[in-house]
Amino acid sequence: MFDLSRNHFELFGLPVDFIVDGDALAERYRELQRVVHPDRYASASDQEQRLALQQATQVNEAYETLKDPVKRAQYLLGLKGIDMDAQQETTRDTAFLMEQLQLREELENARNADDPEAVLDELMGRIGTMIRTLVAQMAIQFEEGTPEQLEAARESVRKMQFLNKLHAEAEALEAELEEQL
Repeated sequence: MFDLSRNHFELFGLPVDFIVDGDALAERYRELQRVVHPDRYASASDQEQRLALQQATQVNEAYETLKDPVKRAQYLLGLKGIDMDAQQETTRDTAFLMEQLQLREELENARNADDPEAVLDELMGRIGTMIRTLVAQMAIQFEEGTPEQLEAARESVRKMQFLNKLHAEAEALEAELEEQL
């Protein structure tokens, strides 16, 4: 059993940083799961079973947070005293918002295109590039760590939320089109 008060990075033995070694994260996740999996405590007391379930839940939550760039960034901002209300916050970058409207329009038009799969592939490629660019920017913003850079990271998170949602919608359309074949 382990200390439930540690932050996610400490739990996984990782440095508190935006850049995370995905292999080390996955390996440590498997190790922690072996230790705290509730099945290992099937014959233990009710209290030990509850504690194991709490710990397994914390391990799963920490893993899901650290492996996802947006969740990891939000968590890091929280550790630095900047709480984000993910549902209420939106970007104020009007150029970015206009670009999102254009991308959404392209996604809507893809359904009726002569070659919707090709249109979707190209659109998803562009969205992927935008996501990778924002992830790279966030890595720099967190590395510098000044109040201005942390606010810029907060703005990057807002933009990533838009892009992730758009990417998920494009994937859903792609799956829908594949079912129609």
